[in-house]
Amino acid sequence: MKLGVLFSSGKDSCYALQIMQEKGNSIECLITIKSKNPDSYMFHTPNIDLSRLQAEAMGFPFLETFTEGEKELELDDLKNAILEAQKEYGLEGIVTGALYSNYQKDRIEKICNELGLDVFSPLWHMDQEQEMRDLLDKGFRFIFSSIAAYGLDSGWVGKEITASEVDKLVKLNGKIGLNIAGEGGEFESFVIDAPMFKKRIQINKYDLVERDEYTAKVIIEDAVLVDKAVE
Repeated sequence: MKLGVLFSSGKDSCYALQIMQEKGNSIECLITIKSKNPDSYMFHTPNIDLSRLQAEAMGFPFLETFTEGEKELELDDLKNAILEAQKEYGLEGIVTGALYSNYQKDRIEKICNELGLDVFSPLWHMDQEQEMRDLLDKGFRFIFSSIAAYGLDSGWVGKEITASEVDKLVKLNGKIGLNIAGEGGEFESFVIDAPMFKKRIQINKYDLVERDEYTAKVIIEDAVLVDKAVE
């Protein structure tokens, strides 16, 4: 099928893309919604500007649109973006990286039903620890671009996540119930390399912004594509 991917720059949308591509579908474009509201109910915001660089790294057409991020009204902007992609690329379906968020999944499905598009959420209800470990096993490389949860601090952001960090997340889950995959907004991620990347992203400079002891983010100021062999 000809599919468009709702793309946020994070691990979930990247992994969902890979799964659907491996099943023989044709990824026609990435669709990114850039929200002016950092606390958007629907859309990922940290370093969303760099989703275009990720699309270039993978070699996919890229379509972006903007929204003020007002609750429910932002859905009109999403619908218009999907409709534009449907017309331009002949899409038959939309891919989402939803894990457990019924709020997002239900609204996306409603929009796609109105447009006659199928919806694919291949990560839906996947075990969260398993997802994190699968990402690493399959060669995904990503950083935490923001954190907002008790148990996490600024030392987590801007660094590449490894099995050691996943082990720590599992312990925090057992101790305080922290969501291992960040599905509750505990953290956001940014993918710097993945199996479908033809080049990887090298982050040369970022600014660390700390709001309080448990809330911080990185603003990536300089990032470029480099050959995968270059470290």
